[in-house]
Amino acid sequence: MHRKFTAFALAAALAGSTQAAPKGVSRDEVVFGIHTALSGPVASWGVGSVNGIRMRFDEVNQNGGVHGRRLRLVVEDNQYQVPLAVQAANKLINRDRIFAMLGALGTPMNNAVLPRMFEKNIPNLFPYTAARAMSHPLHPLKFAATSTYYDQNRVGVRFAVEELGARKICMMTQDSDFGEETVEAVRDQLQAMNMRLTAETRHKPTDTDFVGALSTLRSAGCEAIILGTILRDTILISGTAKRIGWNVPLIGNIASYDRVVSEAQGGATEGYYAVTSFNLVYEDTAEGEAKAWLQRYRQLHGSEPPASAQLGYIYADIVVMALEQTGPELTVESFLAGLEQISEYRDIFGGPVISFGQEKHIGTNEALVSQVRNGRWNPVTGSMRY
Repeated sequence: MHRKFTAFALAAALAGSTQAAPKGVSRDEVVFGIHTALSGPVASWGVGSVNGIRMRFDEVNQNGGVHGRRLRLVVEDNQYQVPLAVQAANKLINRDRIFAMLGALGTPMNNAVLPRMFEKNIPNLFPYTAARAMSHPLHPLKFAATSTYYDQNRVGVRFAVEELGARKICMMTQDSDFGEETVEAVRDQLQAMNMRLTAETRHKPTDTDFVGALSTLRSAGCEAIILGTILRDTILISGTAKRIGWNVPLIGNIASYDRVVSEAQGGATEGYYAVTSFNLVYEDTAEGEAKAWLQRYRQLHGSEPPASAQLGYIYADIVVMALEQTGPELTVESFLAGLEQISEYRDIFGGPVISFGQEKHIGTNEALVSQVRNGRWNPVTGSMRY
């Protein structure tokens, strides 16, 4: 289902908005919802995302809101489980009557909920998954801000070949939809570079023993390994490679770009690379707005911000910009048109430029590479395309 806003269609939508306000919109409030993991194996992502979104919303609300409307976020815990995500989304849609979903966590969770949202004409904005399904195929209600796992893994292959000089590329991936996107990206990028995959292994998300898999890849002569992994398996694979004495470059994507990985016990991930869509902020290197944001986060929450908090702040900032451009006559259609008008957006953390359009509902396909050195993430490249 594709949508192209013409002047006539937009005018008709705006005219219709005078008859009845959309769900989640009143004269003094706009209600957004999020189903995310406040508990469970990836709770750090869920808690951080909520903190980041609320930081930006609170800033706006303290200054009178957007066109006189305060922004409210209703949060539900999905524990990173599909049934609970469906239950949470049903509540947000039917009881809380949200205007839009913002920052929902998890690929299978989002996929399970999207049909219900489409039926109710509720936008799904900037979910916490870089799966291509969140923005492709083009749909009027789907928007993603950052590059996809597919984009990032293709950049990872290019980086391994062009910057690290690797000629024998291998991969280790979860045996899941997430891992399959890595597989497709690696194969497509190697084909584009007239190269072949040397070897690969698959594993369950719950696996903990990677000695056999790494030994197999070592025997194949792999010179770099592209990972389709998240947090725990990334740490285990990197630590296992060190224990068996194999100093092979490991390159993952944004799913592993977190302090939990860089600060893994015993330096397990030292030297690990991740392809990401923004720069994690640190006190001694941050400047200007980014440094001020870090200090505010610390004051509010008493801890260092996880990567998800930075993304939440970025996502909320884009939403605020779209609301400002929409004007006081707020409908779903006028909001989406306002979002499509955002061009050359730059976040305060130095990520790639984000732009949308009528036929473009993903902000960027650019990514950058960062590496763990001395227990922290250090940028290695600027924005890259595959």
